[in-house]
Amino acid sequence: MIKVLFVCLGNICRSPTACGVFARQVADSGLSDQVRVDSAGTSGWHNGAKPDSRSVQLAAGYGYDLSFIRSRQVNEQDFIEQDLILAMDKENLSSLRQICPPEFAHKLRLFLDFADLPVSEVPDPYFGGSEGFARVLNLVELGGVALLNHLKNDYIQNS
Repeated sequence: MIKVLFVCLGNICRSPTACGVFARQVADSGLSDQVRVDSAGTSGWHNGAKPDSRSVQLAAGYGYDLSFIRSRQVNEQDFIEQDLILAMDKENLSSLRQICPPEFAHKLRLFLDFADLPVSEVPDPYFGGSEGFARVLNLVELGGVALLNHLKNDYIQNS
């Protein structure tokens, strides 16, 4: 079982979107029994909250379900249990590096590192309009395809 954790700041926009989209991509690939997906935030501001309604509505329009996700903060067990901890942006990657035990630092990456895109970060749409949420969904879909290919090539085929 490969465990992937998506991380943004509050765990209500970007990482839940990535979690929901990637969970469906994994299921559509027939790999749900081999890949587990979760999301968390570097802050605990929204602990227990559902994803932002703008994320939920947009994702639902494309057939993605975010209803199972509740915000939570990254915790010590995540560094032990997760195989990949993927930050949506450099600021959250830096925050993760500050709290990650050194022996697990190899698990930390930027999510879009796996994709061949002209951008390296998924921008925070929270204070913007609907176009920001649409951009996040698009980047997450592209990043998810690239990540799934990476997992198939480097983890799943070799196990």
